[in-house]
Amino acid sequence: MVFYFTSTVVDSLPVTIYMGLDKHENEELIRWGWDEDVWFHVDKMSSAHVYLRLPKDMSITTIPEALLKDCAQLTKANSIQGNKECNLRVIYTSWSNLKKSNSMDVGQVGFHSDKAVYKVNVEKRVNEVVNRLNKTKVERFPELRVEREQRDSLLRREQHKVEQQRRADNKEKEQQRRQQADTQSYKTLFETAEMTSNKDATGYDSDDFM
Repeated sequence: MVFYFTSTVVDSLPVTIYMGLDKHENEELIRWGWDEDVWFHVDKMSSAHVYLRLPKDMSITTIPEALLKDCAQLTKANSIQGNKECNLRVIYTSWSNLKKSNSMDVGQVGFHSDKAVYKVNVEKRVNEVVNRLNKTKVERFPELRVEREQRDSLLRREQHKVEQQRRADNKEKEQQRRQQADTQSYKTLFETAEMTSNKDATGYDSDDFM
């Protein structure tokens, strides 16, 4: 089971936040995450693995403060120990930076690069934020692998369209370049022929006067 939440703190744009039911579900989320997913966890404490699915044109470094606060508050609220404590830290990183090895326990992850892990301080639980998000909670039993494959297929089609358009644009530019080159070549040839014609005409007149 996966819990889905909706945040609308950024220009009323619905943004999806989600997390697994338990550590076994977390394994599936780790495996079938998307490149645009950002993973959240309470630092040095047990907590839910909370994911933010970034909207288009938003990156991990441009997450608005209000949205970052929503994710951090939801992560804190879903930590048995962290929910009771103040002044804790929530860490977050891109899904692609998560590292999983066979020696790790179920639900445990590491990082490919510690430098790509960000931190946000959470002073205390803000019930207004947590309650607002909980009101949007939806429980689903998604086929994570199928959704990921559908997303990848759509992305490939979009990239193919972009590549086709790029090739078409390059072809058009090449045709325009050739036309300009042909026009310039014809102009040069015409000017050369005209100069030769003028010289010939001058010589003929001179001969005629003799």
